[in-house]
Amino acid sequence: MPNFAIGVDLGGTNLRIAVVDEEGRLLEKVTLGTRVSLGRDQVIADMVTAIRSLTAKFRDLGTILGVGIGVPGIIDLETGMTRESPNLPGWSDYPVRDEIERGLNAPVILENDANAAALGEKWLGAARDVDDMCIFTLGTGVGGGIVLHGRIWHGMNGMAGEFGHMTIDANGPRCKCGNHGCVEVFASATAIVRLARELIDSGQAPHLARVAESEPEFSAKIVYNQAIQGDEPSRAIFRRMGASLGIGMGNMVNALNLPMYVIGGGVASAWDAFAPSMFAEMLKRSMVYAATAPRQLDRTGAHFPATKLEGAAAQVGPQRYGKTTIVTRALLGSDAGLYGAARLPMMSSDTSEDAEPAARRRA
Repeated sequence: MPNFAIGVDLGGTNLRIAVVDEEGRLLEKVTLGTRVSLGRDQVIADMVTAIRSLTAKFRDLGTILGVGIGVPGIIDLETGMTRESPNLPGWSDYPVRDEIERGLNAPVILENDANAAALGEKWLGAARDVDDMCIFTLGTGVGGGIVLHGRIWHGMNGMAGEFGHMTIDANGPRCKCGNHGCVEVFASATAIVRLARELIDSGQAPHLARVAESEPEFSAKIVYNQAIQGDEPSRAIFRRMGASLGIGMGNMVNALNLPMYVIGGGVASAWDAFAPSMFAEMLKRSMVYAATAPRQLDRTGAHFPATKLEGAAAQVGPQRYGKTTIVTRALLGSDAGLYGAARLPMMSSDTSEDAEPAARRRA
């Protein structure tokens, strides 16, 4: 009989639950609104009800290996508590794993949502052919996850991969984390809207101002639509966003020297607007990337312009070494975290103790 696992992606807006088999086939998916305004107990109750329903439906068709749950914010994997979760108000220092296990009467594996997305892309997405990778998730904020030797790298207590809070401009805007100049304040959907508002307020984006007045919910997607239609201030926003992201990406390449870096999240859909400036900045800033960039890569991702090299690329030159550093878009879209969450109990079913995730398992 086939084996299945249940993956849960707990977001601030949507609660998504899926049944996935060991071959990576998504057999069924349920999407609910995350009713955060009704309190965390209601959110947990909604989740438990949906998991129970799916478990009952598939129990006679195969073996349910377990439940994996991706949760936004800083997760203490040893205690199963959400330490900080900006998208889930009132969930700070909340024993979320204990509450879910109590409702299910079964153990679950908890994971940071960006880590789950990294594992999903490693298993079935853009990074399926490499053992080591990391992901930047660009959404309302900026998250990240690292996979080494096929497994999530948690760091000392599960907090590794907070790429969104790396400093790229010490004098930059204040971030909600309390620092100034984080990647998140330049490369998130929130940042794109802020940059657009700043240009509108300064009178430098009259067309964008008219669009903003006519849209009740002015968003990063609206700014992107204006950019691809040729509005220069909107295009400049994405050039700035891409350059900022390129600084952060370049730092990661210098630090980790991994074969692949994946960019996911909703803002990744604006790839054509920000990727050229991102690659250009990486070539300028990162000696390691300049030495290992694909030979045919330039600032547009097409052809390496030997006459335009500057910064690190001018010093090192392209692809001096045989192996290349690949920076690419995620392939699984919003389902990456679902697949990664479902993969967690599959990995924990291995007999080797080395395969056990960092999250505590109960007998």
